[in-house]
Amino acid sequence: MKLLIVTSVAEFQKEILNIFKKANIEAFSRSEIDGYKSSNSVIATMSWFPGEKGGNESLMFFSFTEKEQIDLLFGLVLEFNKNLETNNPIRVAVVNIENYI
Repeated sequence: MKLLIVTSVAEFQKEILNIFKKANIEAFSRSEIDGYKSSNSVIATMSWFPGEKGGNESLMFFSFTEKEQIDLLFGLVLEFNKNLETNNPIRVAVVNIENYI
């Protein structure tokens, strides 16, 4: 069992859901996050005006899943990122789980 973490800009939600489906990952969670590329943007968002936009609207998906599905997902994400016209690739990380219930 491993913890799979996927992050991307919110615009790629449909594509990520399709990648999860193709990789046979049926159980996962999603969370909305703000994405930042440098510390300067974080400092710039600390203002007195809460209506000002902070980071980029981003998403984080995570799933406890098996190596076979993760390997398939990695291939699909690599292929997706090859064809990007933006500088916002889908990011994927895997964390080993020592124990779980």
